Amino acid sequence: MTDAQRWQPRCNPWLVALTVTLAVFMEVLDSTIVNVALPHVAGSLSSSYDEATWVLTSYLVANGIVLPISAFFSRLFGRKNYFLICVVMFTICSFLCGIATELWQLILFRILQGFFGGGLQPVQQSVLLDYFSKQDRGKAFGLSSIAIIVAPVIGPTLGGWITDNYSWRWIFFINIPVGILTALAIYQLLEDPPWERKAKKGQLRIDYIGISLITLGLGCLQVFLDRGEDADWFNSSFIITFAVLAVVGLVGTVYWLIYARRPVVDILVMRDRNFWVAGLLMAAMAFILYGSSVVIPQLAQQDLGYTATLAGLVLTPGAFFIILTIPLVLKLMPIVQTRFIIMFGFFCLTASFLYSGFQMTPTLDFTSLVIMRSLQSIGLGFLFVPLTTIAFITIPQQLNADASALFTMFRNVAGSIGISLSTAAITERQQARSAYLSDHTTQLNEPFSQAIQKMSVAIENFTTLVGNSTQLASAQLYKQMISQARILAYIDVFTGLCVIALVMIPFCLLLAPVKSEGSAGGH
Repeated sequence: MTDAQRWQPRCNPWLVALTVTLAVFMEVLDSTIVNVALPHVAGSLSSSYDEATWVLTSYLVANGIVLPISAFFSRLFGRKNYFLICVVMFTICSFLCGIATELWQLILFRILQGFFGGGLQPVQQSVLLDYFSKQDRGKAFGLSSIAIIVAPVIGPTLGGWITDNYSWRWIFFINIPVGILTALAIYQLLEDPPWERKAKKGQLRIDYIGISLITLGLGCLQVFLDRGEDADWFNSSFIITFAVLAVVGLVGTVYWLIYARRPVVDILVMRDRNFWVAGLLMAAMAFILYGSSVVIPQLAQQDLGYTATLAGLVLTPGAFFIILTIPLVLKLMPIVQTRFIIMFGFFCLTASFLYSGFQMTPTLDFTSLVIMRSLQSIGLGFLFVPLTTIAFITIPQQLNADASALFTMFRNVAGSIGISLSTAAITERQQARSAYLSDHTTQLNEPFSQAIQKMSVAIENFTTLVGNSTQLASAQLYKQMISQARILAYIDVFTGLCVIALVMIPFCLLLAPVKSEGSAGGH
């Protein structure tokens, strides 16, 4: 028996899992907690809102770049050392963000914060894979799902409350005690298995070309996605340049990682069918999760007039539904084939977004919006743990770090794409729906003419508005038309997310017919 086969962690695996998950929760929370505070940041640092959005973009760019190369850094420094470096530097950068006095300082510190924070998620996942047997991985990933799914959901709520009651700077300062506590716990508890210890001097060659191509491809892709809508997409030379660089970088990355002798990340793990199918399904889930998590608060704030805190509260019950669903999923996984649980999750998503489309009206109330989001969250609860568990069933232990880095990259990049495309689709579909509805707002349309007349009479008889009653009536109807077009745009986006979830259901059958412990068997 080899040292790797005999290795057993000294500390309680659940204590280690709780520690590394707490660090990841802190990092994932920072990806969304800043969103609602951007107007306050802009005002405080004497900048425009558009300039302040770089605070978010810079974090996502650095975060996306480091994800696929985190396995290399784990081998370079040793996994425990690398994780500890990431936590300590993330905490320090959070403090620097909080005391920044100019926008360029805040953006610089956010880049560093994103760079060090990006290494936490894949390392946490590889720790859980090594510390837990296949029989217990589902429970461990259930704990992990709280950080990955719940943190970005409650981020806007917590950020809005802190900003409204204290200052945007406390969004960063709250990381400091958590970071210190986590760093001390990691130093005492975490240890490296034999296959993840620091490489000996001279054994590990730095893949400069691979790192450069990944940086170019993912960095430019993130800027393209995050700034595309504000810059009017391909009508901007800035966006076109970044789109071309992203394509060059990504194509070059794939080619290099396949044919290089010692690539920065082993992309050949994609040959494992369970892994690439689970990665595809996880990407679809992330697209839906992050896309809907942005669209619903946007609907609440921009169209229903909610405050930032109240809009965030719409998402919060859904997060609790996810937490309540996970124990049920863990009970089912040893009994039911994992792929059937995943199919059920995507079926629930399909049904929930179909229901959401039918419920959308300009007079949608808070309770209906909460029910809508809660139903969507039930489907998400049936996906994360089973997908993460089955993805690594047939991955060799020594490739856990590379597989974790790629799997986390699929999730985060797909989530960024979901955010960008969902928000852009709202604008595009509103314009298309407005153009269609405007064909019916002419004097040649009898129902429209009658509505103008009735509203004109009402304005003359029951209001004190000053001006031509016909013009005032036309303005009111135009306002209603824009409102209807916005609601129809949201229905179109929900329909699109529904179709994505529906298309993913057949792919679930490509997964191995296994249960949570990895044994073959039928339902």
